[in-house]
Amino acid sequence: LYASPCLNGNCKMAEPRGRWCVPCLASLEILQELCREEKLTCSVLGIDKRNLQEYEVEYLCGYKKEKGQEYYLVKWKGWPESTNTWEPRRNLRCIGLVKQFRDDHSKFLEKVKAAKRLKLNNCADYKSTVAEYIVMKSKQRLALKRWEEELNRKKNHQGKILVENEVDFEPPPMDFHYINQYKPSLGINLNSDALVGCECLNCLEGKCCPEEAGAQFAYNAQRQLRIAPGKPIFECNSCCSCGPQCPNRVVQKGTQYDLCIFRTSNGRGWGIKTLQKIKKNCFVMEYVGEVITSEEAERRGKFYDSKGITYLFDLDYVEDEYTVDAARFGNISHFVNHSCDPNLQVYNVFIDSLDTRFPRIALFSTRSIKPGEELTFDYQMKGSGDVSITETSEINSSPKRQRRIECKCGSISCRGYMN
Repeated sequence: LYASPCLNGNCKMAEPRGRWCVPCLASLEILQELCREEKLTCSVLGIDKRNLQEYEVEYLCGYKKEKGQEYYLVKWKGWPESTNTWEPRRNLRCIGLVKQFRDDHSKFLEKVKAAKRLKLNNCADYKSTVAEYIVMKSKQRLALKRWEEELNRKKNHQGKILVENEVDFEPPPMDFHYINQYKPSLGINLNSDALVGCECLNCLEGKCCPEEAGAQFAYNAQRQLRIAPGKPIFECNSCCSCGPQCPNRVVQKGTQYDLCIFRTSNGRGWGIKTLQKIKKNCFVMEYVGEVITSEEAERRGKFYDSKGITYLFDLDYVEDEYTVDAARFGNISHFVNHSCDPNLQVYNVFIDSLDTRFPRIALFSTRSIKPGEELTFDYQMKGSGDVSITETSEINSSPKRQRRIECKCGSISCRGYMN
């Protein structure tokens, strides 16, 4: 986005201009300071009329004890770090932030004890190091919170998205753009308009869309799968006479579960865990991204291979012409990790568009999944003959990707490699 000048005391963001964007080189603190000096409000920077001249604790970044009295170094919300002040504990009403500070302090001590790499020669060294750790965690927590809010603004499904990182200082990904549906690359037409629909009074009993397409009705009355992996799903579409409560409208309603993007502790980067119980054979999420040609996928695949990342999905339900690339454009499925013993399975889905070159990719649970459990799928898609991920070898064809990527899923049945 282009940053426009602050007009009439209100700082606004300009509309996107095509695919180009220019990053602002000024830090958040500098922009906040400029706004306060000019008495301007800006919702993006967290400065409004209410707090323009008021002070609100953003986080605590230091601690000391003098003459038996506790003091905390306060970073004020919307004010630069140069305005940080030491405040007595009795004046602070932010109980949650005080607890967070103490928790961060304890975690730092645990890390020092476990690693035994930090050589703290004197008290000053210790205070400097622990303060740096707490400030870094506080800034990271704010950045992750802003990202979480952005994701929830952009999503169009019911389930909430949470973000947490209790492992390292990794910030939100810089070059990832959340989308809710396929993004066709230049020259690709997805033909998403429905042409015909059913007129069922009861889609479970009538001659519904799946039967018209020569397929089996995919769901039971509880909207759980009753077909085997590899079989296509044909849902009712925008031309159908049935209503939104039709049992054959599942994937199109989006993710219904609250999910959490979290930092894994064993070097697998970000992952996804569910915050709610998920029953067996239930729809969990859709895999979306940029739709590109297979030739372009070959080119990008070489680059991704050199980075050890895997985001390319072949759309080879009938032909292998197109691929979904979720590296830069995608939804929460972008963060789902591989497992040799997964709890999600891939299915091809057709709703408005019946173009077999562009099936939608849906992930369903293969078993009951407990709250807090990580969600994974097998990048080799064992059991699904209709979709293949491009870093694996396709059946009866030569592999597209040669480099072997080590698997860290940790399951008993781990094959050692993701491809």
